[in-house]
Amino acid sequence: MTPGLPAPIFSGVVLTGGASRRMGRDKALVEVGGRALAVRVAQALRDAGAGQVFAVGGALDTLRDLGLAAVPDDHPGEGPVGGLLTALSHASSPVVAVLACDLPAAAPSAVRLVVAALDADPDLACAIPMVQGRSEPLHGAWRRSSHPRIQAMFDRGERAMHSVIADLGGTAVHGVDPAALADADTPADLEAGALPHSSP
Repeated sequence: MTPGLPAPIFSGVVLTGGASRRMGRDKALVEVGGRALAVRVAQALRDAGAGQVFAVGGALDTLRDLGLAAVPDDHPGEGPVGGLLTALSHASSPVVAVLACDLPAAAPSAVRLVVAALDADPDLACAIPMVQGRSEPLHGAWRRSSHPRIQAMFDRGERAMHSVIADLGGTAVHGVDPAALADADTPADLEAGALPHSSP
């Protein structure tokens, strides 16, 4: 993406259908700074420039009461790959930023980086942050056109995001603020105040 030009139009999706076993309650609805985690992530997507933002799975009525558009997961209980397929099915834009709901410091700058990396190469199927040698597949940008390939893997029984990314040949995105990728898996993650704050 050339500096000074508008960011490409993309859809933004929050995955809200996880089991939240370690948190002990629905992570999407846990409040941080007075706002539910799902709402915080959705706002980061909007601030990054997403033209459409919606949630996939979870407590749909409650999410809608919080002001979020929400659709049922087409593959409930099948993990993030199922949620990703639902996201790509319902997205209106060719590029879709898909984030987990448990990112308290989700940042527009991080979203823009992965979207720009994908937009820069029309042959790429996805762009995934890489931090300290580890990929973060639940904060990525995906091409909607990759849906048939992912669906074929899913139908063969693939449920691991890392395997899907490897098969698609996605690009690693460096320079994403690690704070924006820090997830909250347990109450201790929030109560300890150890989650860093990300830049806008």
